[in-house]
Amino acid sequence: MQLHPTFSLTSLLDNDFYKFTMQQGVVKLFPGAKARYAFINRGKHVFPPGFSKALRESVNEMASLKLSREEKLFLQDNCPYLDPVYLDFLEGYRFNPEEVHIEQHGDQLEVHVEGLWYRTILWEVPLMALISELFYKLHHAVRLSDAEVIALTRKKIEGYVRLGVTVAEFGTRRRYAYDVHRLALKALKDHGQGAFIGSSNVHMAMLYQTKPIGTHAHEWFMFHAARYGFKMANAMGLQHWVEVFRGDLGIALSDTYTTEVFFKQFDKMYSKLFDGVRHDSGDALQFADKVINHYHSLGIDPKTKTIIFSDGLNYDKVARIAAYCQDKIGISFGIGTNLTNDVGPEPMNIVIKMTAAHPQDGEWTEVVKLSDEPGKHTGTEQAINLAKTILNIH
Repeated sequence: MQLHPTFSLTSLLDNDFYKFTMQQGVVKLFPGAKARYAFINRGKHVFPPGFSKALRESVNEMASLKLSREEKLFLQDNCPYLDPVYLDFLEGYRFNPEEVHIEQHGDQLEVHVEGLWYRTILWEVPLMALISELFYKLHHAVRLSDAEVIALTRKKIEGYVRLGVTVAEFGTRRRYAYDVHRLALKALKDHGQGAFIGSSNVHMAMLYQTKPIGTHAHEWFMFHAARYGFKMANAMGLQHWVEVFRGDLGIALSDTYTTEVFFKQFDKMYSKLFDGVRHDSGDALQFADKVINHYHSLGIDPKTKTIIFSDGLNYDKVARIAAYCQDKIGISFGIGTNLTNDVGPEPMNIVIKMTAAHPQDGEWTEVVKLSDEPGKHTGTEQAINLAKTILNIH
C-alpha cells in the first residue's frame, strides 16, 4: 500500500515546542532514564482494515527527518534558552522507528513506544498527528474546502480580536491534516493581528514567522514521581525546570496530581519565580478563583501573573473566561482542535501518555496522571489508587 506523500512528515520541527524544551531538560538531567508510552483511544474510534500497516509505513519514513541548517538558525534566533549543546544534539537526532510498536486487532489499534526518554519524548505528538490524518484519509472523509477553512478560521480569530484576548494555536496532535493546519495558520497570521501570538508547533511557527509557544507537559511531573515519589513530584519538577531554564519558560502546568495538591507545593518562591500557570482540566472559572486566591494568600498581586487556558476551548468558553477574569488576573488562551480540526468530520478523541518510567538508577515504575477531571486520569487502577492514598486525594 503506497501512501500519499503528505503522510510522511516533512520536518523534524513538526512537533509541539514543549517536547523540545523538555528534551533539553532530559538530556541535561536524566540522560540514562527510559520511558514507555501508550496510545489511548478515548473516543472508541473504529480503525479500518490496513490502518496499522499504513501507520507503520508513515512511522518508518520519519527516520529520514533531520534538523536543517535553516531550522537550527530559526531556533538560535528565536529561542535563546535552548543552549548550543542541545541544538547541536538536535542536529544529530534521528527518529528510530524501532522504538514504536504498532498492532491492529480487528478495528482496534495498539501503539506503544519504549526507549531512552531523551529519544522517545519526541514521538507522542507526530504519532497522534499521523494517526489522525490517516484515520480521515482511510475512512474517505470529506472536509470543508480550503476557502471555507480559511474563512471559518478568519471568523474565529476576528472574534478573538474583538474580545481583546491573546490566542496561541495548540492543535498539532489532533489536527485533521497537515494541509488544514497550514490553512489555519495562514488565516490566523493574516487576520489575527493583536490577538494571534504564536503556535505550539515549531515548524508552523517558522513557516508563518510567529513565536513557538510552550513549556512542559504532564510527563515531566509523571517522571519526577517515578524518580522521587508522588509527594516530591511537583516540587522537584518545578525545581529542575528552574535549574534548566533559569527563569525563562515560566508557565507551570498544575494538574498532573490535581490542582489542590499542586498549590500546596507551589509555595511563595515558586509562585514568584514562575510567570503563571496553565489550566488543562476541570472547571475553568473555579480554577481561576483558586489561582487568584492562592496568589492573594501569598501577598502576590494576581494581575502580575498569567493563566494560560488550554482545555477544549471554543469562542463561547473563551468569552466566558475572559469576562470572568477581567481586571483580576492576566489571561491567555491556547486553542487546539477547534482551530485545526473543525472542518466537518468529528474530531478524534485520542491521547498518547507516558505509562511507566525507569530512572537511570531505579526500576520500571508505573506513572499516573490525576487530572482535575476524573475522566482524564491515566494509569492503572492500582497505581491511581496508590497515588490518591499517598497524596490524600479523596
